[in-house]
Amino acid sequence: MEKDNIAVGLDIGTTKIVAMIGKKNEYGKLEILGVGKSKSLGVARGVVNNITQTIQSIQQAIQEAENNSGYKIKDVVVGIAGQHIRSIQHTDYISRNNPEEVIGENDIQLLIDQVNKLAMLPGEEIIHVLPQEFKIDGQAEIKEPIGMYGGRLESSFHVVVGQASSIRNVGRCIQSSGIELSGLTLEPLASADAVLSQEEKEAGVALIDIGGGTTDLAIFKDGIIRHTAVIPFGGNVITDDIKEGCSIIEKQAELLKVKFGSAWPGENRDNEIVSIPGLRGREPKEISLKNLSKIINARVIEIIDQVFTEIKAYGHEDTKKKLIAGIVLTGGGAQLKHIKQLVEYITGMDTRIGYPNEHLAGNSDEEISSPLYATAVGLVMNSIENSTQSAIAINAVKEKPKPYQRPVAVHQHEVSEVYMEREEVEELPRMNTVKEESTETKIRKSFFDRYVDKIKDFLDNAE
Repeated sequence: MEKDNIAVGLDIGTTKIVAMIGKKNEYGKLEILGVGKSKSLGVARGVVNNITQTIQSIQQAIQEAENNSGYKIKDVVVGIAGQHIRSIQHTDYISRNNPEEVIGENDIQLLIDQVNKLAMLPGEEIIHVLPQEFKIDGQAEIKEPIGMYGGRLESSFHVVVGQASSIRNVGRCIQSSGIELSGLTLEPLASADAVLSQEEKEAGVALIDIGGGTTDLAIFKDGIIRHTAVIPFGGNVITDDIKEGCSIIEKQAELLKVKFGSAWPGENRDNEIVSIPGLRGREPKEISLKNLSKIINARVIEIIDQVFTEIKAYGHEDTKKKLIAGIVLTGGGAQLKHIKQLVEYITGMDTRIGYPNEHLAGNSDEEISSPLYATAVGLVMNSIENSTQSAIAINAVKEKPKPYQRPVAVHQHEVSEVYMEREEVEELPRMNTVKEESTETKIRKSFFDRYVDKIKDFLDNAE
């Protein structure tokens, strides 16, 4: 009998860390088995700045997910974000020795390896090399070159670059939390997998993921990733502005933003006031909701303007690059009242809020289908692609009947017998059925396997 492929995603955000365990059901939809969430301590603007606190937060989220699901987590696919991420467009080619042979996977891999050798700025490392369109002997716009004849194979690439130290710090935190790293994915790409349909990616769409510390952008056109960017502002700067503007503590500012905040000041009347308890016996503070909305509006405009500058840099005003499907907003910041209307007003583009429920099983918890969990859902989907058994049922290890038990002290040979059984149970789920995969998935996988191995080697040698 085929074992379920249990997948685990870990979203290390600035405000929260989410561990999510899931599997595909018989209809190909994602069934969430357990979610663990903890307050993110030690992460600022998507970058780890305190290893010890981050490890504690990861362990807390992992523990909660394990308790909720009844599964023991072995490895995770983790999302990478942060202000150090940048992307470049690059074109490269190879001349094939024998044009009489058809182009195979090894030719594409050779081309990708060549791009991986690109000289980067000091301290930077290539995270993703994503082929876009291929050219064979000058014939352009080829999406699948395998099986074709040609002497010169050329491709345009979307290359995502990040700071090596930041990526290794994330690897260190995961390893120190007692789990393995099975894959790395750029967070906007994970969010895109969770909330965008294939039709939107074909038509042209900009995904804006407004997190706590960063706002991530991913632009798709003709089904291909065209541009990515990470802007170092998110929901936290809005909270900070409310805290300063209203002279209140951060906890109150966050509550005000979530419960009464709006990105559109015209919605609130002048006489709408909320009273906030004073600190240590001080008089309560009265805050006008119109003023609150003005503070939020000013900061949201700034964030959206920066994102819109990136969309313009991609060249969406060009007819061929037009984003017909407009903008999709996701992440915790997308829950802010009237943000959709404000984004439409600033950009003049159709906008919708992106919920990850398209890929989720029908019986999923309502909370999980919130924009807040888009990245985590995308990371679980990515983990499923890896076809690894990332978690095993706790009861499969604990409740396996032992050959015999005595109420006396355990002898050495019995211990080894029980240990052997545990090893067998852990090995069983690793058997996977082989299935056909697209070139892009194979390329992405082989590259990531090597990249993750590189990080593991670095961490092992650093000890």
